[in-house]
Amino acid sequence: MMAAQSVLVTGASGYIGSHCIVTLLEAGYEVVALDNFTNSVHGMKNESIALERVEEITGKKISFYKCDLLDVERLSEIFINHKITSVIHFAAMKAVGESMQFPLLYYKNNLIGMINLLELMKAHEIFNLVFSSSCTVYGEPEKLPITEENETGKNVTNVYGRTKYFVEEMLRDLSTADERWNIIALRYFNPVGAHRSGRIGEDPTKPFTNLMPFISQVAIGKKDVLTIFGDDYSTPDGTGIRDYIHVMDLATGHVAAMKKLEKGKLGIKFYNLGTGAGVSVMSLIKTFEAVNNVKVPFVIQPRRQGDISTMFADPKLAESELGWKAVYTLEEMCSDFWRWQTMNPNGYKTESHTNGH
Repeated sequence: MMAAQSVLVTGASGYIGSHCIVTLLEAGYEVVALDNFTNSVHGMKNESIALERVEEITGKKISFYKCDLLDVERLSEIFINHKITSVIHFAAMKAVGESMQFPLLYYKNNLIGMINLLELMKAHEIFNLVFSSSCTVYGEPEKLPITEENETGKNVTNVYGRTKYFVEEMLRDLSTADERWNIIALRYFNPVGAHRSGRIGEDPTKPFTNLMPFISQVAIGKKDVLTIFGDDYSTPDGTGIRDYIHVMDLATGHVAAMKKLEKGKLGIKFYNLGTGAGVSVMSLIKTFEAVNNVKVPFVIQPRRQGDISTMFADPKLAESELGWKAVYTLEEMCSDFWRWQTMNPNGYKTESHTNGH
């Protein structure tokens, strides 16, 4: 007998996708997963190593497909093969620096991929969608903390952020044109941490600039030194301030969004997922060192173009309307990520696996 709700998860093998699928399976959803492995590791037979581990953690099965959203024929087969009731869309290229170098690649992948997905959803009369958006849509914030009422689009500092903003606008127009759509766009702040088991975590295949993986790789000796870009911001210690949120808190936010969609007649809603607390780069390093009893040598470099000094969420709307709240502490974010790093010093790569690139 089929479960009542079968969710298609795009970008399923990635950091946030894989953690989210743990919570979906635990909440009783069936999961149909797809990924094109642009930025995640796969095995010799194109299986997803991350999702095999999710199956181990949960004791439940996932229907997985290697598929690119630009491949409409392949995507269409998935919709035909499964009775999908809703979609959670994570799949996107997401490296800020790379987006500035290859804007067309980002627009093609992130916008056309989204259009293909929406057209197939409509053709199969599936109107429930959770979209993985980002706090980058706010750009340089005019007021803090950032609420959902903050202006979006105007001050966006990079191409990646603009693709998220354009997709949000597309979804807004779609829900205005056709009231059958039920859409929630979740604007994430800075996801960190890993599943407590240490079996799944963040393992991008491309060069990354995310702070916590960098701290962790320096601590374990894979990189010599951490670079801090800018210590002359108008913040208490001069380093940039961000709202770090545990990836498992983010995951429960998606289940809360699914429950909200199932009540129907939403049109489109936007929610910030963050803790509401701003943490400086220096504080994060110090906490990581203290919690995990490691040393993280660093050097200071000038600010990077487009970097924003301070960003943190006002997450009250998600609490009042979704019944969701971040519960993990900064210390837990640091210890959980370090557990993943030490248990998997080479990420998902093992002798018998390749990342295919």
